[in-house]
Amino acid sequence: TPLNYILLNLAVADLFMVFGGFTTTMYTSMHGYFVLGRLGCNLEGFFATLGGEIGLWSLVVLAVERWLVVCKPISNFRFGENHAIMGLVFTWIMACSCAVPPLVGWSRYIPEGMQCSCGVDYYTRAEGFNNESFVIYMFICHFIIPMSVVFFCYGRLLCAVKEAAAAQQES
Repeated sequence: TPLNYILLNLAVADLFMVFGGFTTTMYTSMHGYFVLGRLGCNLEGFFATLGGEIGLWSLVVLAVERWLVVCKPISNFRFGENHAIMGLVFTWIMACSCAVPPLVGWSRYIPEGMQCSCGVDYYTRAEGFNNESFVIYMFICHFIIPMSVVFFCYGRLLCAVKEAAAAQQES
């Protein structure tokens, strides 16, 4: 079914997180610091961010799909294979729009926390890294917008379920 495309995408996101992020973090933790250098930090940060973002946007696509199917804002809409493929493409575009910029100079990946894993540089305020604009972009486009869409879709679903339960109780 088309829904399985999105679920498979979530599994792929988890694989990116496990093999690109967690495995590297375990290895560097055994050494006590990030031993893989700048390239390793960029790769680990990229794959961990990419996996997290694919997962995030897959959940957004699932929420929209459920809203379209259950609430029927577009009458006679049927979620098909083409819609699922468009959803997959959308998740990957959005994930790449978050994970790629630090590789090309809009912010950067640096060791964080216990210095055993790498992530986006939220800390440096020096000119030339453009971290502040990237953090604002991340906050709006990769937190506020997806959270708002998910809240809207599941809020409408909750209202539809309550209306259906009330209608069934009256009959």
